[in-house]
Amino acid sequence: MQINNKTIEKNINDNLLLDISQMSSAANKISNNYLQEEETIDIKKYIYKFSSNWYWFVLSIFVGLSVSFLINRYSSKQYSTSASLLVLEKGEGYGGIESIISEFGAYSKAQRKNVENQIGILQSYTLSFETVKELDFQVSYWAKGRINESEIYTTSPFKVVLDTTKNQTIQQRVNLSFVSETEYNLEITYPTGKNIKKEMFFGETYSDDFLTFRIEKNANFSDNNENISYFFFLNDYYAIARSYNKGLKVESIFEKGTMLKLNKSGNVAQKEIDFLNKLIEIYIRRNIEEKNISALNTIKFIDEQLNNIIDSLQKAERNLERFRLNNKIIDLSKEGTSLFEKLEQQQAQKSILEIRMKYYEYLKNYIKSKNDFKDVITPSVIGIQDNLLNSLVAQLSALYSEKNVTEYSATKDNPTMEVINLKIKNTVNALIENVNNIIEGAKIEIKEADKNISVLDQEIQKLPVTERELINIQRKFDLNDNIYNFLLEKRTEAGITKASNIPDVKILDSAIIQNSEQISPKRSINMMIGFFLGLLLPALLIIIKDFFNDKITDRKDVEKSTTIPILGAISHNTKDTDLVVQNHPKSSISESFRTLRTNLQYLLQGKEKAVISISSTISGEGKSFCAVNLASIIALSNKKVLLIGLDMRKPKIHKIFNCQNNAGMSTYLIGKSSYKEIINKTGIDNLHTIVSGPIPPNPAELIENKKFGELMTRLKDEYDYIIIDTPPVALVADALLIMNYTDANIFVIRQNYSSKNVLKFVNDLRYEKNLDKITILINDIDYNNAYGYKYGGYGKYSYRYKYGYRYNYGYGNGYYEDDNESVSLISFIKNKFPFLKKFFKKKHKKHTVNGQ
Repeated sequence: MQINNKTIEKNINDNLLLDISQMSSAANKISNNYLQEEETIDIKKYIYKFSSNWYWFVLSIFVGLSVSFLINRYSSKQYSTSASLLVLEKGEGYGGIESIISEFGAYSKAQRKNVENQIGILQSYTLSFETVKELDFQVSYWAKGRINESEIYTTSPFKVVLDTTKNQTIQQRVNLSFVSETEYNLEITYPTGKNIKKEMFFGETYSDDFLTFRIEKNANFSDNNENISYFFFLNDYYAIARSYNKGLKVESIFEKGTMLKLNKSGNVAQKEIDFLNKLIEIYIRRNIEEKNISALNTIKFIDEQLNNIIDSLQKAERNLERFRLNNKIIDLSKEGTSLFEKLEQQQAQKSILEIRMKYYEYLKNYIKSKNDFKDVITPSVIGIQDNLLNSLVAQLSALYSEKNVTEYSATKDNPTMEVINLKIKNTVNALIENVNNIIEGAKIEIKEADKNISVLDQEIQKLPVTERELINIQRKFDLNDNIYNFLLEKRTEAGITKASNIPDVKILDSAIIQNSEQISPKRSINMMIGFFLGLLLPALLIIIKDFFNDKITDRKDVEKSTTIPILGAISHNTKDTDLVVQNHPKSSISESFRTLRTNLQYLLQGKEKAVISISSTISGEGKSFCAVNLASIIALSNKKVLLIGLDMRKPKIHKIFNCQNNAGMSTYLIGKSSYKEIINKTGIDNLHTIVSGPIPPNPAELIENKKFGELMTRLKDEYDYIIIDTPPVALVADALLIMNYTDANIFVIRQNYSSKNVLKFVNDLRYEKNLDKITILINDIDYNNAYGYKYGGYGKYSYRYKYGYRYNYGYGNGYYEDDNESVSLISFIKNKFPFLKKFFKKKHKKHTVNGQ
């Protein structure tokens, strides 16, 4: 359905026939409804601003995602690997502390903190140092990339062999690149500034005052390595051990369980895996070694006794064999056999007492010289079943274990430590006293055995000489043989216990590459952060800019600051001329002036003739542009219009119409030009102009001249509408003088240009100067980036203004000639992103911006 301009004009004229009361009522109703809608405008305002600046959001999201991609692509990767252990109940080692404590039920208290002890051991610096030492982390191999550098732990195509007899400089970077299969280039830059560049053969030794090494190829070497640059440096074992120890995390998997999880992260997953596995290996090995200390000490003690007895046994065996051969005696008599058995029994008892005496002396010295009972030989090794002695040893062992547990979490001055130390001191004193008593008792038993042996010797003296000599020789042999067999039995038992010892932990999961995971950079999280930052930053900048912006950006800014009526809004001029109404009558901006003309008719309340002044606060707000096109649009409605340029300080009307400025208002007021000489025709029917004329030194005095009043009276008789382009009100007083002759005063403000303080100035004009004929015209509205303006034409905008009714002719896009104008991608980018203009060399014709 097509509707022509005559139909539109008829609709407008019909509305003009409404009486004044009906128009006022309708206008008030529309205004009230509009204000109710504006109460919820804040959120909608920002939503609109966000949507109208979508291209900034797209650009920001693109930049955010690009930065996230680059971070994911080029930042150093961090991998996390883990292993798990199960802490077992401590088993009983042969003759060790555990057996004593378990026998007397004293270990349960220490077991409660056993897991914490194992965590402390695993996190100890000593264990980490031993681990990196065995793994040989002294040399670090790296490859250079285009952007970053990466460590090549297992894939290095070469190996550095250090000369351990020479001092080596730590952390000195050595660069090298392969020339061929036999040669490579070496480059070293020392902190002193000394630079070394040298071509070397593989296997050739390099030596200077700081480094001595040779480079050897390994199985990873290939021809492809010749295009890559490498470097290596030497690590300080102590520093790298501190680093690994600091990064090692050991924690309980379950609060009340005994399972531990070891975690380590680093740039090379396999390197962290090797560290964890080697750490666990050394930890278990040390645990076994500690459990075997008691058995090893027992074996050592028995070996010392065997060394003492073996010579006597061999000598006695030789004597017995020689005596039997020389005297041809095989067996003893019945009486001799009886005496021999008794004597042998006494000698065996005495030997056992002597061995125990040696243990008592060992135990006494051990207590005085040691600070713990970790490797003590228990009394059961010697077959001592003294309950009091075993009890005191068990108590002392338990106290030392409790002390070791408490030391992990308490200081020396802690009351608990003081109590434990006091108990240890008392127990040590009691144990020493008990050992001394046992030694005295053993000495008595040895004396008694010697007495019994002496009695038996006297009985043996009564036997024949040959038999008596045989008994003595046989007695010495059997005595040494029994002691030897006893010690061998105990040594075998200790060896079996040593071999059967198991660690107090069990490996549940070793560290493997399949259980390693990349923890940094977190690709999905980084991309999500980049997306949301790209979304958030433009929104934040828009809000901040809006908060600190003191420019008028939308209709609400005006309505908040003043109650002066808003007469209309002029859209942004995209044409290359200021005469948009004349040259582009079907453009959207021309429709803005038609709407302004209609609103002006309501404001004038049906007056057939009117004088209208158009002013602004400062230069650059587009008052001349609005005056020219308002005069043009009124002239198109068959009204006789005169446009007067009274901005005699900065005239512009003659430039817009491309006419001479030799004769005009200034020359007329001083009598140099006649009335007919200053009236100029334009290319628009029914529109004449009076230009400003040459710039006078006293514009205000000329306007106050009586001749100006007479001129205005004459002009009112000849023209239906007189449009006056006045000087800026805030700069000069000329406009205030002109308002004495006007029926309506239009005050032009420009979006994103005029300050909000302008509205305060306008309020002062109305209420202090009693100028009640002031209305506001908002100029240079960019409807694609503005919120709160709903002026315009058919389909693209709906009529909405304070003085008048709301029309909504839905003609659809394409009604205006600029609806179908296509915008190139380059033009769009240049308009939306001004900082990119320098990248486009092609120059385009500059558009006027609403007269500026």
